[in-house]
Amino acid sequence: MSWFEALILGLVQGLTEFLPVSSSGHLEIGQALLGSAGDSNLTFAVVVHAATVLSTIVILRKEIAGLFKGTFSTWQWNPEKTYVAKILVSMIPVMIVGLFFKDEVEAMFGSGLLLVGCCLVVTAILLTFAYFAKPRKKETISYLDAFIIGIGQACAVLPGLSRSGTTIATGLILGNRKETIAQFSFLMVLIPILGEALLETIDLIQGGSLGLAIPVSSLLVGFFSAFIAGCFACRFMIDLVKKGKLIYFAIYCVLAGAFAIIYSLV
Repeated sequence: MSWFEALILGLVQGLTEFLPVSSSGHLEIGQALLGSAGDSNLTFAVVVHAATVLSTIVILRKEIAGLFKGTFSTWQWNPEKTYVAKILVSMIPVMIVGLFFKDEVEAMFGSGLLLVGCCLVVTAILLTFAYFAKPRKKETISYLDAFIIGIGQACAVLPGLSRSGTTIATGLILGNRKETIAQFSFLMVLIPILGEALLETIDLIQGGSLGLAIPVSSLLVGFFSAFIAGCFACRFMIDLVKKGKLIYFAIYCVLAGAFAIIYSLV
């Protein structure tokens, strides 16, 4: 993978991470179009996902700082501790997938655009259900809702199944407010992806393969382009997700999924 390909793919990741259109699916499509589909897809995906997680931390630093302050400033149980506890509950399903199905997940990356296209169509179906669902407008996300939303996040390890789309759609179908579930969706992914990035880096170093499949320079270019694009996208697109109509994203996912399926068959 050249530095220019890494730049393009990093920009794609950063711009699509915060929209319910599957950044991993767009990475797979981009790699296929650029002819770099065989270059350690999962390693590059983990690196650029970590970059956009860091951009989330930068843009949502006040909210994250408030959670830290409320969690560690007192021994008493408070709303901040409750919120963090729900985030931890939401992480349980994806931790199970990471611990027991890591090899199966890795095998899915780079397996072709047919899976990506089908998962993009599934994303569109979920967003359509969420758009037409009659919300009950819950004031807060319950622990059970957090766990179910976490199951959605665990399923979204599939390339093409949007993590934000799946978690936001699941939360809306459960009756949560779009404003509430959007922020929860962006915050709940921080620890899992940073943890995966750390483990992937350790595996590469221990295996002595760091930089062999993908040059370190390309990884750095992909990281920084995804981080910069992610900061831009996070600042302007969270409000778009909160206020935008999910049906438009569903239509886009159908079109992108159809393109991926047709491209894989011709």
